[in-house]
Amino acid sequence: MGPGPSPVPQRVLRALAAPTIGHLDPQYIAIMDETCELLRQVFRTKNPLTFPVSGTGMAGMECVATNLIEPGDEVIVCINGVFGARMKDVMERCGAKVHVVEAPWGDIFSLEQLAAALEEHPQARLLGIVHAETSTGAHQPLAGLAELVHARGALLVVDAVTSLGGHDVRVDDWGIDACYSGTQKCLSCPPGLAPVTFGERALTRMDARKTKVQSWYLDVSMLRKYYVGGSGGRFYHHTAPINMTYALREALLIVLEEGLEARIARHHQMHLRLRKGLETMGLGYVPKHSLHSLNCVHIPSGAEDAVVRRRLLEDYGIEIGGGLGVMAGKAWRIGLMGHGATIRNVDLVLTALRKVLH
Repeated sequence: MGPGPSPVPQRVLRALAAPTIGHLDPQYIAIMDETCELLRQVFRTKNPLTFPVSGTGMAGMECVATNLIEPGDEVIVCINGVFGARMKDVMERCGAKVHVVEAPWGDIFSLEQLAAALEEHPQARLLGIVHAETSTGAHQPLAGLAELVHARGALLVVDAVTSLGGHDVRVDDWGIDACYSGTQKCLSCPPGLAPVTFGERALTRMDARKTKVQSWYLDVSMLRKYYVGGSGGRFYHHTAPINMTYALREALLIVLEEGLEARIARHHQMHLRLRKGLETMGLGYVPKHSLHSLNCVHIPSGAEDAVVRRRLLEDYGIEIGGGLGVMAGKAWRIGLMGHGATIRNVDLVLTALRKVLH
């Protein structure tokens, strides 16, 4: 019950153990195509270029950055936690001149604040923002942001690593140009793939590049020939993680069998149940706008961070996360993601935490 990975259902583990076949085998191509279509449904997009990058969520971040940024480009990155700061680092490594918009850890950004940043930096070609800041549990609203970004001719890039499959993520309705996530959070799949989706504006930007993508492995101009194909069929790029694709396909089927709306509602209900119990114990939330999937609370006075977490793990078999960055030693991060967002788990962690703190 930490910030990820989340518990993996037996169905997904059984799919992971299926016999390995070739990555160009027609049967595997059919499974991969179905997986990409399932991802489109979960991202709520019709983008043809929607696929799982080989690697964890940070591979998705690097894939988006390396393909949409050329050396010398100006970009805006919103930082209110660890993963916004990491996005800045990645984009600087791509040669971008990064203009930072900051908010206190745990806070979110207002449309007025972001509009002012776009006004101040009219040459910015991209704005990157974290929808679900895993380090603080802050949930960033995105509705209305794309209109501001597109009016300046920029692209909107969104980190949805800890929200996809547990919170509302509407790529098309919200005008998101590129979005990335991870399998090990609300999708309840083992870590190893990073779902990404690129819209038409992003593809136009990539097609107009004057320089090669700095990463051969993550170069979408080649990857799309494998995942989408063309007049000449599918072209080999690198050996796909076949068994992880089996697992992701099964995890996505579980998501859609439950129904996206029902799944999002379940995460909300479990968050409210956990929040009520934590606040009854006197534990206050760090963010004003909290994620349902990741609950970040202040460590109460007199409690020792590492001691409490070790006792939860050793005595009750419960893992929760400590704070990151400036929150290290000051906060606990309790995950309610996918298969782990259940009444049983909520009540178990509340009971165990109450006993340990007592």
